[in-house]
Amino acid sequence: MPIKKLKKFLDKNKVKYTTLKHSAAYTAQEVASTAHIKGKELAKTVMIKMDGRLAMAVLPASYRIDLNELQKAAGAKKLNIANEKDFKDLFPECETGAMPPFGNLYEMDVFVASSLVEDEHIAFNAGTHTELIQLSYADFERLVKPKVATFSFKE
Repeated sequence: MPIKKLKKFLDKNKVKYTTLKHSAAYTAQEVASTAHIKGKELAKTVMIKMDGRLAMAVLPASYRIDLNELQKAAGAKKLNIANEKDFKDLFPECETGAMPPFGNLYEMDVFVASSLVEDEHIAFNAGTHTELIQLSYADFERLVKPKVATFSFKE
């Protein structure tokens, strides 16, 4: 989803947001540091395979995912982190690993760590490794309707 498509979706839904450009960074912690955002306020998207289908797990950059807890929360029989080859073709407009956490636009379940819900604003990759979008968590929740669960812990 190129930044234009995402911005159009946000504008259509009357969401106030900020676009932040930063030096190229590839890990969530690098992005947070380069963009001068607290790791807790940067939402990273982890692609997961849940009972054979893809879904998104969204958590703060400074946290790690607990797959056992997410599996319980999702009610899945089998859950693991997806391989890049499993999802890279689903987001042809995005740089690999820089997809925004809008799984709803791809008919994918989105799980959000309860630790992210506490933030007034969140930022996330906007399809590239050099651009972020920042908006209120309330707007993100309204648009994506994620399933909130406790599945992350601070590194």
